Amino acid sequence: MNQATGKRGEDLAARFLEAAGMIILERNWRCAVGELDLVVRDGEAIVAVEVKTRTTSRAGHPLEAITPVKLHRLHLLLRAWVAEHEMRRYQRLRVDGVAITLLPKLFIDYRKGI
Repeated sequence: MNQATGKRGEDLAARFLEAAGMIILERNWRCAVGELDLVVRDGEAIVAVEVKTRTTSRAGHPLEAITPVKLHRLHLLLRAWVAEHEMRRYQRLRVDGVAITLLPKLFIDYRKGI
């Protein structure tokens, strides 16, 4: 996947989440441990959203690329983001996934608490 495809997927995911009532707090936050694609507020929860975009479904479901090791790192990153932004008042933290397949037609699969 090239950077343009990834950026397009993140843009689509951000619009999808905003339409669902979530507030985008940050995009592409980086630290020494890695990167969070999106950080959103969903009610009283702070959520790290991992976006996986594929041009087609031939290689399988995009969220299959999130391994247990990657998921563990996403939880660590979310806690680091919360600490850096002094958002400790939010007791609920969650990691969600958005799978985007662009062809043959746009398909968005959103999963809470992956």
